[in-house]
Amino acid sequence: MTVYFIGAGPGDPELLTLKAARLIAACPVCLYAGSLVPEAVVAGAPDGALVRDTAPMTLDEIIDEISAAHERGQDVARVHSGDPSLYGAIAEQIRRLRALGIDYQIIPGVPAYAAAAAAMGQELTIPEVTQTLILTRTAMKSSAMPEGEDLDTLGRSRATLAIHLSVRNLLEIERRLVPHYGADCPVVVAYRVGWPDEAILRGTLSDIRDKVRAAKLTRTALIFVGRGLGESQEFRDSALYDGAFPHVLRPKRKG
Repeated sequence: MTVYFIGAGPGDPELLTLKAARLIAACPVCLYAGSLVPEAVVAGAPDGALVRDTAPMTLDEIIDEISAAHERGQDVARVHSGDPSLYGAIAEQIRRLRALGIDYQIIPGVPAYAAAAAAMGQELTIPEVTQTLILTRTAMKSSAMPEGEDLDTLGRSRATLAIHLSVRNLLEIERRLVPHYGADCPVVVAYRVGWPDEAILRGTLSDIRDKVRAAKLTRTALIFVGRGLGESQEFRDSALYDGAFPHVLRPKRKG
């Protein structure tokens, strides 16, 4: 018996990996995080499967379901949104499974930042503009941020930030990041990427809060901050396809 922690991607069922879809279709027990995973993602569960939305459940209740499946010798598809390695709350589940001697595997999924970049229609790493992406969040009602991972510290890098779980904390984001990025720094808020009501809001550190308030977005959004998010076309071409830049697969200069 194995528990499969499956990354379901951002919401679009067609963004499931082949492996994820195969395992969901094979496991007689499917526990999915319904607050972020649409029912369509788990619609491929086999006939007669036990399919439960874990959004209203506690950790103890989830582990009880897994333990019962273990006693029956049934594999479990534990379906999380995005990629389960990022804010998936799987670490505490894995700790319990290890204590119980229950096997598990992690199946990666399309992360929210990648799906959002696709919806935005742009690359996140622009030559000589930005080459670093930092995935982070802010502390509100959830656990505190570790020392040295606050926005003021991260903002000093001026790297592109992908800030999770923080759309209700935009005032604090503005206060902490304006000194490092400037009030005119581009900001993109990606709301429910991959869902039918997906929305992409563009603004700056000085005005994005008003735009989000007007759109009445209060959850399920990812915030990007960085100079590389602007629509300017003033950047150099990558050396990857530059004919004047030879490399191991193109050893001779061209043009």
